[in-house]
This record gives sequence, structure tokens and C-alpha cells, in this order.
Amino acid sequence: MAEFTMELNDEQKEVRDWLHGFAADVIRPAAAEWDEREETPWPVIQEAAKVGIYSLDFYAQQYFDPTGLGISMAMEELFWGDAGIALSIVGTGLAAVGVLANGTEEQIGTWIPQMYGDASDVKVAAFCSSEPDAGSDVAAMRTRAVYDEAKDEWVINGTKTWATNGGIANVHVVVAVVDPELGSKGHASFIVPPNTPGLAQGQKFKKHGIRASHTAEVILDNVRVPGSCLLGGKDKLDERLARAREKAKKGGERVKNAAMATFEASRPAVGAMAVGTARAAYEVALEYATTREQFGRPIIDNQGVAFQLADMRTSIDAARLLVWRASWMAVNGKPFTAAEGSMSKLFASETAKKVTAQAIQILGGNGYTREYPVERMHRDAAIYTIFEGTSEIQRLVIARTISGTSVR
Repeated sequence: MAEFTMELNDEQKEVRDWLHGFAADVIRPAAAEWDEREETPWPVIQEAAKVGIYSLDFYAQQYFDPTGLGISMAMEELFWGDAGIALSIVGTGLAAVGVLANGTEEQIGTWIPQMYGDASDVKVAAFCSSEPDAGSDVAAMRTRAVYDEAKDEWVINGTKTWATNGGIANVHVVVAVVDPELGSKGHASFIVPPNTPGLAQGQKFKKHGIRASHTAEVILDNVRVPGSCLLGGKDKLDERLARAREKAKKGGERVKNAAMATFEASRPAVGAMAVGTARAAYEVALEYATTREQFGRPIIDNQGVAFQLADMRTSIDAARLLVWRASWMAVNGKPFTAAEGSMSKLFASETAKKVTAQAIQILGGNGYTREYPVERMHRDAAIYTIFEGTSEIQRLVIARTISGTSVR
């Protein structure tokens, strides 16, 4: 087990500086264009693939960093560049985490490489969990997977929404109900291979922020996938469902479902994304405050501005520390006894919203225009308190964990 440290080692610093350079030289110059176009920035993803950032090997190295800081550090630097483009680069990772969290070694080795493709033929993947009537309330999920024993196939029907890369993905990971009587405990995750009949893109959403990231509905109409596409395999699923049924009879402990296992593993990473966006806005505001003069002096000489910047930097550093703690705990098998993963996501996402709003205020009228990036950063930051568990859901998780009661 690696000791918790707040100091990056030489190798981590080298990776951080490399990512920062890519974010500064490739992502930032393209940010405004792709935000306006509201399209997937394939050329930028391809550049990331060419240098090795968009690849299974890179994310595996960061994911298995024994300090736990690899992924968080990478997310912060890329999202410092631009949240929309960065999400296009890392969005495949949520589907990959879904396979890593629930799949067998064979499934991991088979499907994750197909999610990324290679530098000459870049692919993306999508994790499909949310539905029109089932966002935070995963128990309300209606997408159904029925096993056809004669053909050893699963037949999936339903509609997914808010899917990053939905419909344009090479590989889709779909969470579906296999036993409706068990509620959220009766869910399982499935791989939908490329070009599977019955899967289609529905509505593509025009969003407030992160516009360079493709978000759409995914329609599943009698989609048939081989039995081998059930993540974890049928034997493991049958055992889990049997335990859930038994515990349901006894009113026993909760059983994790496939979607929540993925979200729990990714929450500190989302917190790191928020830290990157907040840091970017803070740096713009700091530079502006030191160079913009009013009444014959830089505006940072005024307490009203200087104190805001002090609060912004303090909140960013506090958010990063919570993210790093949760990341270290997750990799080293430390249980989240106080919902530390949710804490990190909650505080970092709220910090990003507040800091980007403060940055606009410090820039005044200029901050409200698209000539400066803080208005885009503020729009982008709004998503952090919503996706992968709203701030309200994070507070609910934390409250339930620290109280041991079913807070509603």
C-alpha cells in the first residue's frame, strides 16, 4: 500500500507537465471553435491519440498508479485546457471503467481496446445508464434485458439519455434491468458491440456547456447481444441476484448495482475535472486583476478583488486535497466510511461553479463576453454539480453514510 502524500514524484511531475503542454498548445487554441460548432473535435482526439494520451495504455498506467493520483492529475490538467474538448478525450473512460469494475479479464482484454481504436482509426465508447425517467433514481430504470436461453443471447429494449458519445460510439456499455422485482439490485451491464442491429442514436442535445462533447439519446430496439456480452458473466449475475433475493426477504443490507459501482469508481475523477476548470478560471482572473487598472492602480490592490482571489485559491486547493484523498483511498482499498468519494465530487463541483462565477465578476463586462474564456468555463462548470450524481445526491450519500440511517 502506498503512503498518502501531497508531493508528486518525478515521474508524475513529468506526466503532469506533458499533459499541461498538450492542454496549453492543442486543447486551448481549439476550445472556442469547437464550443461554437458543438461537434465532436475528432482532429483533437486524433492528436491526443498520436501522442499517446488517448489510449488504453496511458489510462491503464494512470489508473493503476499505486498512489492513486494518476487519473486525478491527468483529469485536472486536461480540463484546465477546456472541459468540452477534454470530456471528448476522456469520455470513453467511463465506459472503460464500467468494464473494469464489472467485467471479466477476458471481457476487459476484448472490449476496452475496441473502445479506443488507434491513432490511425480513432474510436470512442459510451456508458449508457440514465433514462428519461431514471436519472438519480436508478431504481426507476425501465430498459429491460431478457435472456434467450435457446440462443444464449440477451435481448435489450429501452431508451437511454444523456449518454456521452451515445450513438457515435464504437462500443456501448448499457445498464439494464434483468429482474424488475429487485429494483436497483436487479440491474446488470452489457456490452453492445459495434454495428449491432437495433441500436440507434436518438436526439442529440444542444447544451449550455461542454458543447464539444457529444451527448445524445440511445435507442435500443430488440438489440440482441451474445451471452458473453453480459459483464461478469451469467454465473456471477445469478449468484448476485440470488443473494439480493435472499436479503430482500430478510430486509438485509443493500447490494450494489452495476451503474453505481461505475459511478463510485469515477467520482473522484469528476472532482478532478472540476478542479481543473476552477483552476483555469482562477488563473485568468488573477492575471486580469494584476494587469487591469482602474482609478490609477491594478484592481487587485482593492480588497474586494484580492479577497475573492484568496478565497478562490483556498477553495481550489481544498477541493484538490479532497480529490487526492479519495483517489488514494480508492486505489489502496480503503473503504469510504464517510463517503469520501462523494465528498470530493461534491466540494470540487460546487467550487468550480463558484470560482468560475467569481472570475466573471472580477473581469466585469469583459468576463461576460466570449472574447474571454471565463464565460465558457462558467457554462462548463455547471455540469459538475449535475452529472454522475447531482450535488443533492452526493449530500444524500454522505448523510446516509455518516448517520447509518435511510435519509430521504
